[in-house]
Order: sequence, then structure tokens, then C-alpha cells
Amino acid sequence: MTLYPSNRLKRLLANREQALGFWLSANSLAITEIAAGAGFDWVLLDMEHSAMNVESAIAFVLGAHHAGGDTELVVRVPSIDPALVKGLMDAGVRSFMFPWVQTVEDAKLAVASTRYAPKGIRGVSGITRATRYTKDRDYYETYEDEIVVIAQIETPQAIDNIPAYNAIEGIDAFLIGPNDLAASMGLFGQLTHPQVRAEIERGLAAMKATSAAPGILSFDNMRSRELLEQGFNLLAVGGDTTMLVRGLADLRAAFR
Repeated sequence: MTLYPSNRLKRLLANREQALGFWLSANSLAITEIAAGAGFDWVLLDMEHSAMNVESAIAFVLGAHHAGGDTELVVRVPSIDPALVKGLMDAGVRSFMFPWVQTVEDAKLAVASTRYAPKGIRGVSGITRATRYTKDRDYYETYEDEIVVIAQIETPQAIDNIPAYNAIEGIDAFLIGPNDLAASMGLFGQLTHPQVRAEIERGLAAMKATSAAPGILSFDNMRSRELLEQGFNLLAVGGDTTMLVRGLADLRAAFR
């Protein structure tokens, strides 16, 4: 008996089906539970740009599982840190987004941090939440079937390396970070700039030629629909802090 239901996000990515997600940055258990129960295919805990730590992430994992059915909780770690990944996996996290994957070595380390030897470098502990404290006797034989690894593509260099990443077993999806991509091109904040859009299209073409699903984020509904039509499968369409900022601005404007 496993701790969680089968990882539906992994199946969606493998079949190149649409997987819509919601970004969580507010470090709020209540918001995590609400978002997980809203019907998205996945929700993401952003440890890179928030005050979240391992202890809070554990609470969010349990809260999302309780509230969200088969909605998958993905954790974006601050960096490719095998020690942090090890702790999160022992706590029950099984889907990860790794930022700033720039080289083949980066991509290999990201995957290796999620696998036991001989395939990887994840340390072995006999009693963890991931194994239901030894009650899941099949965990060590089946855990790899449920892991999702998403490598973020945030620079033209990373786009250049997508074909090489495809030779690494264990990457389920790529996700373009438009803001960092634009900044790395000297076009900070100019997401609609023709050069940025052309680079996104180049990245999409490279990703489509791999065995991993192409992904991106956009918190603009019209742009999100356009990206889905272009062929992106993995798409984050909104975030908690963004919706709060926009909602408060709209509410205040209604009474001015």
C-alpha cells in the first residue's frame, strides 16, 4: 500500500497530454489546500522564490494530498541540491522542478539526486514517510515509476543543450522560464519582444523532438491558450500571489 495514489502527472507527461498547474509562493497551508482541491493537474510549491523550508514543505505535501485527490504536488527546489532533494523525498515529495539547468552535468545531477544507487546518489534511509515508515514494502522497487523530474530552461544556452539533455534517462519534462530567458537575453521584463518569442518557439521545437514533454508558464489567459495551441503540454496558468495582487487591485478599483 503506497502513501499516495499513482502519479497522474507523470502519465500525462508521458502521453503528451495537457497538464495545467497552479503556482504557490505565499507559504500558506490554507492556500495550498484550496489550490490542490481546485481541480488542477498539479500545484507547485516554489522554494526558490519564497520563505518555504523543508518543514513547511512537509506540511504542504500532506495538506495537498488530503485536499487534492490526484492533484500532484511539485516542489521547485532553490537549486540542484541533492541533500535537500533527499530530505524532501524522504518526506514524501516525488515530483520536482529544478531551476537553472544550464549544462548536461546539471541535468544529470538533477536526475541522480532523485534515484538510489546505482542509478543515482540518493541516500538510503530505512524508515521514512515516503515508505509509510516501512509499511510500503514495494517502495524501493517501484518508487522510480512515480518520480517526475522537470528541468527548467531559462537561457539560450539551456535551449542549445536540450538535444543533449534528451540522452539523459529520467527527465519527464522541460519548462521554459520566460522571465529569466528574457533577462538572460538582455530584454528584462520584455516577454512580448519578438526575439524572446522567437527563442521560446526555438525551445519548443527542440523540446518536441525529445522524449520529454514541453512546458512553460504564463499567467495571462490569452497567452496561455496560445501556448497550448502551439504545443506546450505542461503549463502553469496562474499563481496565488499574482491572483491576490490582481484581485485586490480590481476590488479597490471597483470602489474608487
